[in-house]
Amino acid sequence: MSRKDDFEKGLANRRAVLGDAWVERSLSRATSFTAEYQNMITRYAWHDIWSRDGLARKSRRMMVLAVTLSLARWEEFELHVRAALTAPDDSRLTPDELKEVLLQNAIYAGVPAANTAFNLAQAILREVADDIGYDLAAADPRQADLFGDEPA
Repeated sequence: MSRKDDFEKGLANRRAVLGDAWVERSLSRATSFTAEYQNMITRYAWHDIWSRDGLARKSRRMMVLAVTLSLARWEEFELHVRAALTAPDDSRLTPDELKEVLLQNAIYAGVPAANTAFNLAQAILREVADDIGYDLAAADPRQADLFGDEPA
C-alpha cells in the first residue's frame, strides 16, 4: 500500500467520523506551511489508528472525548461532541452515553474541566436536539439522583 493510499483511506475515516463539511473546511485551510501536517495526521491518526480493528469506532469516540476533556482541548472536544451526537452510523453516541463519559471524567479529570465540558456539550446538544430527536427538558437538580436512591 502506498502513502497516497494511506492518505485516501485516512481521509475516508476522517470524513466518516467528523463529517464531510468539517473535513472539507479543514483541507481548504491548508497552506504550504500546514499541508504536510494535514497529510501526516490523515495518514497516521485517521488511517493507522482509526482503521485498527482493536476497538469499535464508538469506543474510540468516547476515548477522544475523555482525552480532549482531560487536556482542556475545547475546540477538539466540541468538534468530537458534535460528530459523536450526529454520526450517521452505529458509532453515534446518545446524549445519555455522552453524559456518562462526562460524569466518568469529572472524577478523573476534575470538576472544573467537567463543568466546561458539560456547558459546551449542552450548548451543542441544544443545537442538534431536534435533528437527533432528543428532548432537552428542564430538570430540578434536587430531584436528580445519580444513583437513583430514594430519600430515607
